[in-house]
Amino acid sequence: MEWGVLFMGPVGAGKTQAIQSVSDIDVVNTDVEATDSARMFKTHTTVSMDVGVLHLPGNDKLRLYGAPGQDRFDFMWDILLQQAKGVALMLNHASADPLAELEHYLQAISERVPGNRLPLAIGVTHSDENPSISLSIYTNYLRQKKIIFCGVTPPVIEVDARVPNHVRSLLLVMVAQFEMAARFPAISSRLVAAR
Repeated sequence: MEWGVLFMGPVGAGKTQAIQSVSDIDVVNTDVEATDSARMFKTHTTVSMDVGVLHLPGNDKLRLYGAPGQDRFDFMWDILLQQAKGVALMLNHASADPLAELEHYLQAISERVPGNRLPLAIGVTHSDENPSISLSIYTNYLRQKKIIFCGVTPPVIEVDARVPNHVRSLLLVMVAQFEMAARFPAISSRLVAAR
């Protein structure tokens, strides 16, 4: 099996770093010097995509794609979501309004993937920079808004994108959703239809 996973999220959420942390190949990236508001967060930014590969047991592999975080490159979201079998939505917990960013990206994905049929897992980075606010704000938001992807409320996982095991845990949750949908398509279809 070979699946494509798309890392999406705002600038500075750790998409490129997450892919670099777990890729078994040198990551191909399209980072250029940031010349707009992105330079407030980092010196370089992705303008097209990042590409890596993670080999799994049994000759399975995940193709890892990183989407640019800036809305002006959202045409790449359309292209990359067509190839993706799942989405890892990365959020920066220390940003000014992470819930607004969550809402923005959920809406962007929902508009491009009718029926929210892709597995989605949420990785929250930089939580150490804003420890006074609990990560439960994300799970509460998802429950209150009744957000469902691939039959389930997206799981929220604290991630340090520099730590390979953190990123692997996020991907493991997503692979479990893939496998659930593949092994039990009738159940997954009913769950999606019931929402």
